Amino acid sequence: MTAISTASAAQLEEGYKRCARITREHGTTYYWGTLLLPPERRRHVYAVYALCRLADDIVDAPGATGPDHVTRTTAALHEFADQFRRVAQGEPTDDPVIAAVGHSVRSCEIPDECFERFFGAMAQDLTQTTYETWDDLLGYMDGSAAVIGEMMLPVLRPKSSAAFEPAQALGLAFQLTNFLRDIGEDLERGRVYVPQEDLRRFGADPWARTVTREWRELMRFQLERNRELYHRADAGIALLPTSSARCVATARTLYARILELIEENDFDVFSTRARVPTWRKAAVSSRILVAGPPRTKVMI
Repeated sequence: MTAISTASAAQLEEGYKRCARITREHGTTYYWGTLLLPPERRRHVYAVYALCRLADDIVDAPGATGPDHVTRTTAALHEFADQFRRVAQGEPTDDPVIAAVGHSVRSCEIPDECFERFFGAMAQDLTQTTYETWDDLLGYMDGSAAVIGEMMLPVLRPKSSAAFEPAQALGLAFQLTNFLRDIGEDLERGRVYVPQEDLRRFGADPWARTVTREWRELMRFQLERNRELYHRADAGIALLPTSSARCVATARTLYARILELIEENDFDVFSTRARVPTWRKAAVSSRILVAGPPRTKVMI
């Protein structure tokens, strides 16, 4: 993407401010991590997050997947994606947020195919509510999660191409953590992001919204799977420049803490939402800023 932006400096400034606000309000874990990045790269993270959040808001809106609304929601998603593509190619827009996103995509040279996979996964959310196997779920998560890690690589500027697979693994780890934390909320949208084969294997039923022995065993299995993804992602931290490594280590540490909170809540993801308090986010960010990012195992 080499087209010259038609956005004014004032529009971009406003757009990046709004992207930062969206990240701060809806992606607080990412936000605390980005504070350790230089400002010129920080704003690109905000822009990528804002794009993903706005698309997610379309498919997660109340009633978006209802029988009478899927067609309308699909049209809204396609319209949003088309608007983004045009602006990413340098066309003007009245929307400061999309202007900032387009500017970041061009500045960082994020590949077009990343966004095609991403919007494909968003569209899939409108028609598919369950996944039979872990591999099936991974197929969806390639476009909704692994690709986010890929989008971030041009912003974080790794020292080696070996950071590619760890970045994908971290994207998967973050999203699986969201899936496990938000099981109760996703049920309200008619979606279950736990493989059906696992539910049958453990005899667990999320729709019962009850913490049973079977449910605990299922969740322990899922949390171990999630931690393995974090372990695979950790190898990439040492391949990043110091500021990027601090950013990623902070977000990774805070997100992994959610898994501990789920355990502390006795795997009840129906009546309570695991949240990392602001004081801990500040403490982790400050500790990593002072001590530097871990180079091997990331400690909670």
